[in-house]
Amino acid sequence: MYSSAHGGITVFAFFDTRRKVEGDKYPVKIRVRYQRDRKDYPTGKKLTQEEWAKLPETKSLRFIEMKKDIQASFNTVDDIVKELHRDDRFSFDALNVRLSKGTSDTLITAFKAKINSLESEGRAGSQLYYEIAMKNIIAYRGENIKYCDVTPEWLKKYENHMLNEGKTYTTIGMYMRAVRAVINDAKRTGIIKESQYPFGKGKYEIPTGEGRKLALSMEQIKKVFDYDDGNPTTQRYKCLFIFSYLCNGLNFNDLLMLKYSNIVGD
Repeated sequence: MYSSAHGGITVFAFFDTRRKVEGDKYPVKIRVRYQRDRKDYPTGKKLTQEEWAKLPETKSLRFIEMKKDIQASFNTVDDIVKELHRDDRFSFDALNVRLSKGTSDTLITAFKAKINSLESEGRAGSQLYYEIAMKNIIAYRGENIKYCDVTPEWLKKYENHMLNEGKTYTTIGMYMRAVRAVINDAKRTGIIKESQYPFGKGKYEIPTGEGRKLALSMEQIKKVFDYDDGNPTTQRYKCLFIFSYLCNGLNFNDLLMLKYSNIVGD
């Protein structure tokens, strides 16, 4: 039910039984599969397993309306995929931007689309990173920031604003790289022209934080693993350090924001 294919891209509606969302109900989603990647998009509809099984043949007015809504969600995604494939411009970034109405909306809309995409991929750390950057931008200039507003001059004023707030160049660089990633998506999908691109030499250049890069030797790492002073508090912080280390240097702020729900599968 509700499926199509465009070249190597498939689009179909499916019943996502991985996690209940309301009582005994599960969400209905639209999945797009391309090469080895896949992305899921919500329809807003939730059904029990029994209701999903009956949906194709039901004559209930309520479920007939639900089928129409699912079809409409499917058509929205499928039409954009079809158009992007026809123009040889398909990518998940392009699809996400088009679904968020990024062509006529704001920088913040594009941020929200990016965040939703990261959430669907289970990338909690990156999702949090973009959320923090977005909130800072909203606090600076609100949500109605059009792509054409983001000029080198605008970015420099934003940088000065953050400096006045006491932020370091390391933090400023992180926020600006988030903005650049969203703008890069817009450029790649043809929403903005090359001449509108505000980053780079002779335009706005992202400042780099100055800091020492230190590394522990394997012998020193082993000493940390083996250390035990009998204090439960020390043991707790040692475990946090080891967890961060084994996650390839996971940022401690990201580590502290992790939830059991962030675990996918095992």
